[in-house]
Amino acid sequence: MCRWAAWIGAPIFLEDIISRPDHSLIAQSQQADECKTTTNADGFGVAWYDQRVEPGLYRDVYPAWSDPNLSAVARQVRSRLFLAHVRASTGTAISRNNCHPFAVGRWSFMHNGQVGGFDQLRKQADMGISDALYANRKGATDSEAIFLTALAEGLDDHPINAMETAVARFQAMSEARGTAPHMRLSAAFSDGERLYAIRYASDPRAPSLYYRRCETLGGYMVVSEPLMSDVSGWCEIAPGSVCVFTGDTVETQSFLSDHPETRAA
Repeated sequence: MCRWAAWIGAPIFLEDIISRPDHSLIAQSQQADECKTTTNADGFGVAWYDQRVEPGLYRDVYPAWSDPNLSAVARQVRSRLFLAHVRASTGTAISRNNCHPFAVGRWSFMHNGQVGGFDQLRKQADMGISDALYANRKGATDSEAIFLTALAEGLDDHPINAMETAVARFQAMSEARGTAPHMRLSAAFSDGERLYAIRYASDPRAPSLYYRRCETLGGYMVVSEPLMSDVSGWCEIAPGSVCVFTGDTVETQSFLSDHPETRAA
């Protein structure tokens, strides 16, 4: 399992989420409170949006707390929308290509969770990625495969429906050939204009997910767990939900409740 945090709103320094809060993402990489694994030391990454359509991307395999370059970048870079992630591998190798976030064109994506029995499904999952997108399959994670599948299913035009189709397909593969839990997922993805956050599981144990409106900074934090020891003001996202954030608003709707593949299961 992993920890992640995202921001959308007025431009802030990356360190305002990554390192400055008392329970910052770097602190969570050493001592997470709401995670199966308390230490998330198998790499880190940040995707941020600024002047270009495509996000900047910085990832490496070191523990987040031990990389001085991450702290230096976070102190200097400001962004109106960014995704940051610290990784605890669920089986795939510790490599830069397996570190989140993943980015293709204007889209970025990061994930906490698992597809049950993915080792048995990897070939089938890879075969389901379109030829046009397969060159972007750099790593071996279930997360990257879900992202590329969603892109092929129309992420540009219908982002929530595309992600529902991708997640339902992987859940169905796990139910047919994998192991339980078949799907646990908290994920964030963005096109540089909106931030989408999903909390979902095929069982009652969906990974934790929260958001908070920060009036002093002018935007929304969306996190695996609160960034401050004072948890007042944080809203827990309900399982089976997707939230769509702009700098000023948040809208919530159900995720996968009516999808034919999961309904049939």
